[in-house]
Amino acid sequence: MHAELEQLLGRDAKSLLEHHCKTIPREKLHLPGLDFIDRVYAQTDRPTSVLRSLAEIFNHGRLAGTGYLSILPVDQGIEHSAGASFAPNPEYFDPESIVRLAIEGGCNAVASTLGVLGAVSRRYAHRIPFLVKLNHNELLTYPNSYDQIYFAQVEQAWNMGAVAVGATIYYGSPESHHQIIETSKAFQRAHELGMATVLWCYLRNPAFKKDKDYHTSADLTGQANHLGVTIEADIIKQKQPTNNGGYLALEKFGKTHDLVYKQLTSDHPID
Repeated sequence: MHAELEQLLGRDAKSLLEHHCKTIPREKLHLPGLDFIDRVYAQTDRPTSVLRSLAEIFNHGRLAGTGYLSILPVDQGIEHSAGASFAPNPEYFDPESIVRLAIEGGCNAVASTLGVLGAVSRRYAHRIPFLVKLNHNELLTYPNSYDQIYFAQVEQAWNMGAVAVGATIYYGSPESHHQIIETSKAFQRAHELGMATVLWCYLRNPAFKKDKDYHTSADLTGQANHLGVTIEADIIKQKQPTNNGGYLALEKFGKTHDLVYKQLTSDHPID
């Protein structure tokens, strides 16, 4: 396995595989593992029914029992338009094809819209964990705009047998205030019903593009993650950081500390 990793990583193999972090100690991290639910989630105020839903996700598919997740998300029919997304492979206009792909791929769960999952729920909700995406950015408004609006209610996801709901927040955007309020309420209701919560935790603001694209800056995405867990998202989907120093590049924006860059992070991608 080590040799295969070296081959995949190429010239970066030595730097990545032999790196020793000198920023945040390993002991301070809550790393994935077989006992992750008992070690982390069970210590929180989540109802036991939420722990059961999380266990259903973590213990399904090829990664079952590892603490890692592979969730197939297919909401592109709304986010990017159905024609643009599925015309190259028309089979995926059919909701059943999406769910079957997740099953055949050994995914922990399948995430899609209320309409897609609802169309096949009686056939598949007991065969793979369902994650219903509640809000979306639709591209039929002219001119195109970017806002996450709610298409579904938490109760609809629960009624079809879903074990989790998901939502997107565009942190940094003018619309983020209402998105935070709406999603916080939805996540509270989902927990009351025993469902897990998943947050697509993205940054979105044209001002974040300077000499670099700071939408994937480690300091900004890290703060977005912090806001995400504050509304009790059980799982966060975040873009992998590609740079750092977003706060420093944006004048008169937010607050940070020199130690974030001098002591808690480095230029190494693992840090």
